[in-house]
Amino acid sequence: MTDTATARESQVLPVVAVVGRPNVGKSTLVNRMLGRREAVVQDVAGVTRDRVSYDANWNGRPFVLVDTGGWAPDAKGMAARVTEQVELAVVTADAVVFVVDATVGPQDLDEAVVKVLRRSGKPVVLAANKVDDQRTEADALALWQLGLGEPYPVSALHGRGSGDLLDAILEAIPEAPSAGLKGDHGPHRVAIVGKPNVGKSSLLNKLAGQSRVVVDEIAGTTVDPVDELVEVDGEIYRFIDTAGIRRRVKEAAGHEFYASLRTHGAIERAELCIVVVDASEPVTEQDLRILSSVEKAGRALVIAFNKWDLTDDERRRYLRREIERDLVNFDWAAKINISALTGRHVDRLGAAIKEALAGWETRISTGRLNAILGRIVAAHPHPVRGGRQPRILFGTQANAGPPTFVLFTTGELEPGYLRFLQRRLREEFGFRGSPVHVELRVRQKGRRK
Repeated sequence: MTDTATARESQVLPVVAVVGRPNVGKSTLVNRMLGRREAVVQDVAGVTRDRVSYDANWNGRPFVLVDTGGWAPDAKGMAARVTEQVELAVVTADAVVFVVDATVGPQDLDEAVVKVLRRSGKPVVLAANKVDDQRTEADALALWQLGLGEPYPVSALHGRGSGDLLDAILEAIPEAPSAGLKGDHGPHRVAIVGKPNVGKSSLLNKLAGQSRVVVDEIAGTTVDPVDELVEVDGEIYRFIDTAGIRRRVKEAAGHEFYASLRTHGAIERAELCIVVVDASEPVTEQDLRILSSVEKAGRALVIAFNKWDLTDDERRRYLRREIERDLVNFDWAAKINISALTGRHVDRLGAAIKEALAGWETRISTGRLNAILGRIVAAHPHPVRGGRQPRILFGTQANAGPPTFVLFTTGELEPGYLRFLQRRLREEFGFRGSPVHVELRVRQKGRRK
């Protein structure tokens, strides 16, 4: 199996999110299910803040296990950002393990989480944690009242009941990745994202050749992501139309909040994002924020400037200046001027998508990479700072999709020098349409482990 195929297979494994209110033992349970100590565990609420994914396997079936922070639906500040990450984990999961502390029974916060889980429509496995011996098994029975079905008594600390819980998880997740039209791995996933009312649904309708999505002049018509298999330039893709991202998720409210969550979830599910920008209006901060979200998520990118039919010569001149000034950090992405209404240049998206996905899946051999790095550093060494000059000892490509490089160095590299290296790697290897991530591993002399 090729590296690209391996990467694709890992992307379509079933995903299981482990959620619950703070300090019910989620990370301890994750370690128990993994059979190894991966998640950081401490007897203090709120240690886990971000979603952390781990490769898991039970009875020969692989899946991805996602550990999350404590869920508090009405939280503020840092806790609210943690909750946002938890809800994103639920959006992208195939099934959810809801962990409850059986020794204290269902709490009001647990009831609130149950309501959100029911709205998600995802299969839920209820884990009654901290049932450490047979005497406390009766405590788990009280959790039937949550209405999520049978509670599985488990002791994350001692491993009691973990096998039954894992069996229930396997019953809840898909048996295997969906068979698609692109080999055994299914078609590439393409999300159409952008602000409200920029023409995302119109673009999907034009690509699909039918009125697949409701289109209206009122912003916010699309709420749930809509999946559609569409053939573009001879290739089948799974397109995902999304709700418009009006503002930061934490600033949204009501259905807009959940629409934004689902849209961010669609970005994470996708391999490539088409960011639709209204060409008839100035590029906004929100457009830039969406582009940055796609880059941060590590997705391939195509920028479509829609409503070209509504622009005149003056607006097009201003747009060129905005692209040069505001989109300089995205000069690696293809930019296509289209009109979803008339169909102008929509056919050019096919070639741009193929090019971006090819760049996204590119792998560079370690030998070739280090030969190039050697030439770059010899011609442009890192500047000396404080009498020291950090050196690059070795480089390797850790991942494709997106291309992620790890540099082993004798010291920290300046941000400007890192950006220089990224530019040079692009010049050498292309990566058109894909973000390039560079990480450092600093090896310091005399430093004890």
